[in-house]
Amino acid sequence: MKVLANDGISKSGILALEKGGFEVITTKVAQEQVINYINTHNVSVLLVRSATKVRQDIIDNCPSLKVIGRGGVGMDNIDVDYARANGKHVINTPASSSESVAELVFAHLFSGVRFLHDANRNMPLEGDTNFDGLKKAYANGIELRGKTLGIIGFGRIGREVARIGLGLGMKIIASDKFVGKADIKVDFYNGQFINVEIETEPIEDIFTHADFITLHVPAQEGYVIGKSEFEAMKNDVGIVNCARGGVIDEVALIEAIDNGKVLFAGLDVFENEPSPEIQILMHPKISLTPHIGAATLEAQDRIGTELAEQIISLLKSDTK
Repeated sequence: MKVLANDGISKSGILALEKGGFEVITTKVAQEQVINYINTHNVSVLLVRSATKVRQDIIDNCPSLKVIGRGGVGMDNIDVDYARANGKHVINTPASSSESVAELVFAHLFSGVRFLHDANRNMPLEGDTNFDGLKKAYANGIELRGKTLGIIGFGRIGREVARIGLGLGMKIIASDKFVGKADIKVDFYNGQFINVEIETEPIEDIFTHADFITLHVPAQEGYVIGKSEFEAMKNDVGIVNCARGGVIDEVALIEAIDNGKVLFAGLDVFENEPSPEIQILMHPKISLTPHIGAATLEAQDRIGTELAEQIISLLKSDTK
């Protein structure tokens, strides 16, 4: 059986699939050629990340396709219900990238409170001629310790963010429509740990109390944070979105930064991916990354291995 990993897969995933008797193809096929390629090469498994879209046209026109796999959490680029209704297995790896995404959240938070994103733009330009001026410009940093971190969406990634925040000495408030409470285990050296139970609160409480807000929700209709939500927040709040583009109204975000309501933002995802608005890209108070939340070597190894295990389990009877 053949597996087309159209958006790539880790070496560990390839080795696991090959050991299970699968042929792995890592050729990058253009979106408009995916159907033809699957049918020409009799592909049984299509693996994607966020780049390749698996819509009804692929599902309807690829009879050899048995499994559609998403390396990561969100599956908004796959017509999941339609695929399953038409006899396709649809799998993902919801737990594999939680740590990587959570760490990126704090990379943006540290960047914002210490102006690292802007300093790294200006030091190469002015570091030798305006060192004292830049030193003064970036002198008013803020500590994360003791501040309140609001987490919107308290699934696996949101809980990992909470764990790191607790380790930094932050106060955690979380909101989730489907989660009432969660136990967060904070590990220390030599097997020591503490468990902290966090009960979720109404999202309005996050806007009222949080010094920093991070979103961990799937793509959905409408904005989670728009003009009215920004107005309800504390002054000088920091915002991070490493979840999905389109959950924050970027026009309202720029306005909130420019009028002083929002101190800074950190964005890994954008409304207009892969062509973010120039006002976002050029803003000195926005820390930017190109949708790399799960892009660590460790996460990719976990994702590849987990996908392989699921595929082998689903199709092992056909590979004997």
